[in-house]
Amino acid sequence: MTSSGRLVGLQAPDFHATAVVDQEFRELSLRDFRGRHVVLFFYPLNFTFVCPTEITAFSDRHGEFATLATDLLAVSVDSPFSHLAWVQTERKSGGLGDVAYPLISDLNKEISRAYHVLDEEAGTALRGLFLIDPDGVIRHSTINDLAVGRSVDETLRVLQAFQRVRNHPGQVTPADWRPGGRTLASDPIGSRDFFAALE
Repeated sequence: MTSSGRLVGLQAPDFHATAVVDQEFRELSLRDFRGRHVVLFFYPLNFTFVCPTEITAFSDRHGEFATLATDLLAVSVDSPFSHLAWVQTERKSGGLGDVAYPLISDLNKEISRAYHVLDEEAGTALRGLFLIDPDGVIRHSTINDLAVGRSVDETLRVLQAFQRVRNHPGQVTPADWRPGGRTLASDPIGSRDFFAALE
């Protein structure tokens, strides 16, 4: 396993890699997505068990992220050819079918290392997820072991919370905040109204 390092609040490591997009190979870099929010997530391997449930869940809700000016990018240590074969395999046979966002090949494991998610012994990435703002700064990250899949709902909630505070400087969101919920001022005096309204 790599040594852990703080990435939140820092510039996201850029990368150049081959991805499968619309069943074609395409070269892309993280910098291509500057000016938009990005959800960058890592998964261990193609043709496994939890991974297709995550990838298809995010793909099925791609439109919700698009309305939030957010791009999805998925990364594993598989080759582009393996990505393509997985996309060309039907869901009912353990494949993905068409995916609405790029599947990036990290065959040399440089991207996984840069984001501190590579399990060196296993040679695969843990389930790391990073929210990157339009300036290329990492605002949120989660990394968990392989047996538990991630939540699209929670990813959307956290993304919307960070967008809210980005668009309303001086405001912060309380625990479990959802769109339409109350925010509070990030100063002792301004936050009094929020706390005074608590029951």
